[in-house]
Amino acid sequence: MDGMETRRKLVNVLIHVILIIVSITMLIPFLWMVLTAFKSVTEATSVNPFTILPKEWRTESFTSVIENMNFLLLYKNTLLLIFFRVLCAVLTATMAGYAFGRLTFRGRDLAFGLVLFQMMVPVQIFIIPQYLMVSKMHMLNTIFALVFPGMVTAFGTFLLKQGYMSLPKDLEEAARLDGCNIGQTFLYIMAPLTRSSMVALGIFTAVFAFKDLMWPMIVNTDKDMLVLSSALAKMQGQYVSKFPELMAASLLACIPMIIIYVIFQKQFIEGIATSGGKL
Repeated sequence: MDGMETRRKLVNVLIHVILIIVSITMLIPFLWMVLTAFKSVTEATSVNPFTILPKEWRTESFTSVIENMNFLLLYKNTLLLIFFRVLCAVLTATMAGYAFGRLTFRGRDLAFGLVLFQMMVPVQIFIIPQYLMVSKMHMLNTIFALVFPGMVTAFGTFLLKQGYMSLPKDLEEAARLDGCNIGQTFLYIMAPLTRSSMVALGIFTAVFAFKDLMWPMIVNTDKDMLVLSSALAKMQGQYVSKFPELMAASLLACIPMIIIYVIFQKQFIEGIATSGGKL
């Protein structure tokens, strides 16, 4: 028994050491971004491997990017993009997932096969048709144009379908005996039980919307309708070698997601853990 206990402790120590090393490795790029934002251009481009901390903590980079970029407007556009994409994705995926997972109707398997096919096809294939649709509606350079590709999500439909299929059939039978129709069963019985899957979908949708770069740069060319990702991409041509300005803008761009994570940290962990998903 003592040998097994000692072996178990050694395994736990080894696991913790590996996790600590991996965590430090993942934090290094973020720390490098923070330190570079406070350096001068000379220090940021120095080939000296021992130049880690700035000799003097400078804030000129933050002042420069704040003066040249309207971050309040970028924050507003980005948060509106995230909010409406999450709202539309959760609403449509919840209803579609319930229909595919719990209802029986003609053509269900074929329709769900088309959903799976959309998941297997690269999203870049849909950019031209989606752009033409938004252009025909005269909705370019609007928040609607940013939200449009994420209004319906194949991944969300699949995720919620799996969530509904994991629920026992006795719940629907009990609701039917109590006089509930399909809408009442969905709204009051089934949907609340898939809250963890909805939270997980909201997490994935928010992260994907925040990271989306190609679509915002294509559909919105007006500087007043830029989001953080497209604004940072346009900075690379303006500040080719000014790495402190790039890192300062990147650090400021991280603020919304950091705040969202701090507020919804419990829901983030619960949603990912209970859904079995990963970012």
